[in-house]
Amino acid sequence: MSFAVAPTATAGPVADSAMTGFAMPFAGAPAFEHLAPTQVTRPGQLNAALGQPTADRVAQQIGLTRADALSDKQSRELIAGGGVGGNRADATIIDACIRILTNTTGRPLYSEVDGHLIPSVLASYGLYVDANGRLQSPANADAPTRQVNSLIAPGGFVGNWLRNNGATRTLAALYRSAYTIEAAFGFAAQQMSGAAQLVTNTKGGVSTQVGMSLAPPLWIVNFALLYVVRPSLAAAMPAHWAPIPPEVAQAIHSSPTGHVPYALWASSFDWSRYSGDGLSRHRVLF
Repeated sequence: MSFAVAPTATAGPVADSAMTGFAMPFAGAPAFEHLAPTQVTRPGQLNAALGQPTADRVAQQIGLTRADALSDKQSRELIAGGGVGGNRADATIIDACIRILTNTTGRPLYSEVDGHLIPSVLASYGLYVDANGRLQSPANADAPTRQVNSLIAPGGFVGNWLRNNGATRTLAALYRSAYTIEAAFGFAAQQMSGAAQLVTNTKGGVSTQVGMSLAPPLWIVNFALLYVVRPSLAAAMPAHWAPIPPEVAQAIHSSPTGHVPYALWASSFDWSRYSGDGLSRHRVLF
């Protein structure tokens, strides 16, 4: 398989990048931009998951159906490193990616912070906290969600595993979907975003930052991959994005590694300390 395969996804209304706030290449293919998460408008949307009905509708519009997904047995074996040609080390990276991309309400990640094991849920910001307490974008060079690129590339571990385990149909469906064209946009976006791997969104004259995983092409690529592994995983991805607190975004940009100690910035994500007109113009208004 190659990225030259033409997608058979159903293109909905073409999105207006001026309305969504993302510029090229971060907006991705215009025909699919409207399927990606929208900015939160009320507290209950923060880190909320898509839900299965919405996930199934998105899947249909990018060219996938439940019939294209792996069987329960295939899904379990891929994630556990089993099956023909299974690899525990590669499976560990895949499992970590799933946990990071579905770090929504009810699905916390646990990290060592100042000697304590603490939970964090930051999916709507496009950020996560690793096991060592480092806050970063999932597209950070050190993140499993970035390291997995070599596994999902044509000719990589995932494609070979699918062929060896009776899932060629799933592989073909994935490459016929919007995954193909969005992967190209996502690659370009990652290459030009430095160590921080954050994306600027500009709407109504206000610019905010969000993690790369919430940029439309990256979100759609990750959605497609999770959907074919198990539709319920795609349903656990964030339904909305939220601006990263400006002081946190600045710290990440200033870090040569693109990650910062979560302990220093955890309180910045306590939205309960803001209300009504007390919110900064750079923050999303609830």
